[in-house]
Amino acid sequence: MDKSLALTVCTALGQSVRMDVVRALVRAGDDGLPAGVIADAVGVSHNLLSSHLGRLGAAELVSSERRGRSIIYRARYDTLRGLLAFLMHDCCQGRADVLDGLMDGLPTAIQREKVTP
Repeated sequence: MDKSLALTVCTALGQSVRMDVVRALVRAGDDGLPAGVIADAVGVSHNLLSSHLGRLGAAELVSSERRGRSIIYRARYDTLRGLLAFLMHDCCQGRADVLDGLMDGLPTAIQREKVTP
């Protein structure tokens, strides 16, 4: 990931609703979620959510797929991994002690907060 995209991604995530949307989509996994479920999960109107999803899509943080009359949204794990790699490479300079324990407990936290359609 280059610096320009990293800044775009960070800017998109720098808003509370958009951060909540990405977290809900990460918890949903590869199945993704329809917009109505996302709106309910994060507590915003469907109209407002559309704007947020547009910003997240432009930042390459979410993808969408039409399924019948619904649009299913999914987190773009490649972009999230790219951002984390960009940040960790620049801040850690290969120091294993900085990365040690970074992912401890993550599966448990994800299971506890799972959003279901």
